[in-house]
Amino acid sequence: MKFLDQAKIYIRSGDGGGGSVSFRREKFIPHGGPDGGDGGKGGDVWITAVDGLNTLIDFRYQQHFKADTGNHGQGRNMHGAKGEDVILRVPVGTQVLDEDKETVLLDMDHAGKTEMLLRGGNGGWGNARFKGPVNQAPTHANPGQEGQERAIWLRLKLIADVGLAGLPNAGKSTFLAAVSAARPKIADYPFTTLAPNLGTVDLSPNERFVIADIPGLIEGASEGAGLGTRFLGHVERSGCLIHLVDATQDDVAGAWRTIRHELEAYGQGLGDKTEILALNKIDALTDEARTEKAAELKAAAGVDPLLVSGVSGEGVEALLRAAWTVVRRTRGEIALPDDEDDLGPVEETPGGWRP
Repeated sequence: MKFLDQAKIYIRSGDGGGGSVSFRREKFIPHGGPDGGDGGKGGDVWITAVDGLNTLIDFRYQQHFKADTGNHGQGRNMHGAKGEDVILRVPVGTQVLDEDKETVLLDMDHAGKTEMLLRGGNGGWGNARFKGPVNQAPTHANPGQEGQERAIWLRLKLIADVGLAGLPNAGKSTFLAAVSAARPKIADYPFTTLAPNLGTVDLSPNERFVIADIPGLIEGASEGAGLGTRFLGHVERSGCLIHLVDATQDDVAGAWRTIRHELEAYGQGLGDKTEILALNKIDALTDEARTEKAAELKAAAGVDPLLVSGVSGEGVEALLRAAWTVVRRTRGEIALPDDEDDLGPVEETPGGWRP
């Protein structure tokens, strides 16, 4: 299925049904009087967040949504039926934006959340509503109230516990495929990943979290270069970031600085998230080169990077354990330590976890 994370749609609630002008005229009933019924209310437009969706592809092929008009009233005081509602089903994490694409109207941040976008027009009164001692035979009725309409943007921000960040070809897709059942495209050229991917990590039956892999960032991503600005939003909701640095490149410190600069320039709290730094692709280095690259990266970042390899699985468990500790703190399951850089001891998985 094609990934689509934003769509512009047009919505309109239903018009109210018109009231009826009718008089009761039956044999042996000399004073029947007015009996025109009211019109039905127009349909509303609702939006609800549902599980099982991770793309807005349904709104690629249909952009106009209109609720039904309420039925008109009839004689014998028969009121019109209410128009059928329109319900937009969107993935969890979808934001509803105004037409300016900046003002956030709603944030569908959990499954089952349902909100009304537009209210349908009220039905018009029939002539029976206007009878009285002065006007005992009213000959007029109200038309139905018009519905509302507007254009809105839907923008999806994937909800994941951990986000993967790094330059193109840093090995993010390989790492995601190694630790989860996700099968992203993997190739030896930059920008292999063109859309975010989600994967679920199962450390044990009771230890599970979701990782989001976004397309690789480049210098200037926060200003629109590459694919950065469009997909950085998918890691805004994550509890922490795993920053993968390609150990086979010449300047590992420069690669780290580039990504850190783009995260901080983008804003939205990305620069303040807990970062777990990992030197990836160590299977391609000698022990001496590993030590040299790790020392260079530590001098730039100020923390000891974890040494991992998505291909061989070396160091992957320690990295996932560190991420799981942060996820539990984000969920409020364990208390925050005094030193945020201290991720605590790495717990071993019973039975020995393997990617």
